[in-house]
Amino acid sequence: MTGSVLFHVQHLLGIGHLQRTLRIAGSLIEHGLNVTVVSGGVPVSLPIHPAIRLVQLPPIRARDARFELIDAAGLPVGDARRRQRREALMAAFEAARPDAVVIEGFPFARRAFRFELDPLIAASHETGAGVICSVRDIIVMRDDPERRRQAVERVRRDFAAVLVHGDPSLVPFEASFPAAPEIADRLIYTGYVAPAPSAPAAVDKFGRVIVSAGGGAAGHAMLNAAVAARRTGCLADSPWLLLAGANLPEAEFEALRREAPAGVAIARFVLDLSALLRHCRVSVSQAGYNTVLEILAARARAVLVPFAAERETEQLLRAERLAAMGAVEMLREAELSPSTLAAAIIRAAASEPAPVAIDTGGATRSARIIAQIVRNRDTAGLLPRQPSLV
Repeated sequence: MTGSVLFHVQHLLGIGHLQRTLRIAGSLIEHGLNVTVVSGGVPVSLPIHPAIRLVQLPPIRARDARFELIDAAGLPVGDARRRQRREALMAAFEAARPDAVVIEGFPFARRAFRFELDPLIAASHETGAGVICSVRDIIVMRDDPERRRQAVERVRRDFAAVLVHGDPSLVPFEASFPAAPEIADRLIYTGYVAPAPSAPAAVDKFGRVIVSAGGGAAGHAMLNAAVAARRTGCLADSPWLLLAGANLPEAEFEALRREAPAGVAIARFVLDLSALLRHCRVSVSQAGYNTVLEILAARARAVLVPFAAERETEQLLRAERLAAMGAVEMLREAELSPSTLAAAIIRAAASEPAPVAIDTGGATRSARIIAQIVRNRDTAGLLPRQPSLV
């Protein structure tokens, strides 16, 4: 099979969107397709299939949880940066000549990037390329009927499919997007896009406490509370490893290293978190998409402190579902302190997490669906009429 697929992905605080996209893109290579991934966030070092062509746009990131957009130098994004990105994106489109374009998040999220996404969608329609939305299990959208109506209209007008990378048995899409029934003929649940299973490894046999902050941009309070909890004696008979993330400011990272007591190691990240989690005594983390999947795969005893600043509800909803199932301990961010975190860690260490059966074949299934759309530009009759795992 020959053909070409172009992905557009924009990460702002964490790196989960990019990780998910790269996993799906890697699976598409197995279908004999040419794959281009256009990334608009700050460059990060992640595993990538060597056959993927990665195009880096002039990066844009969020300054903090308020999601003010800034460039790599920390300056507000202006018209010149928007023009540079739009031109680079369209050049990548011309070079790839894609049969399908996969856009991460939009139109449910990333509305601030319409300056480049609208031309991309228009060019796709002009060339007959299928346009696909790729979205995680839970979206964050203002509770505004007009905003939901606009998203529905955009999906029905411009998108052949909406691939929901989740499992409705855990979180149905309508839990975060109540208008989902209005686009039921476009929705396809793919299952969760999980990392590849780790090879067996004799690591971390001493039962570490692993505290991981994901990308790190919004995990400083949790890391500080963990250091303070350990200093009071919480699970002091175990070594602790704090993973601060690539995006934690250097000054805050160095402060953590200075304040950490004996028995606490501080690092930015590890290459194989899954392997550490399989042997840990307790995992402490936020409740991001990828981190939760790694915790569930490892059957780790876990404390989730979901990121909930501003209007963020994604991680809280995911953590609440898992806590209700007995799979994790949950501590709300508003209740976070050294003492409450220590108590949650001790509860987790003493418990046996309930198993959670969810579909994690999302990378393979997403690739198969996208390949079908490439084979048949006319998607009539191709997509299921009701949302389902296919």
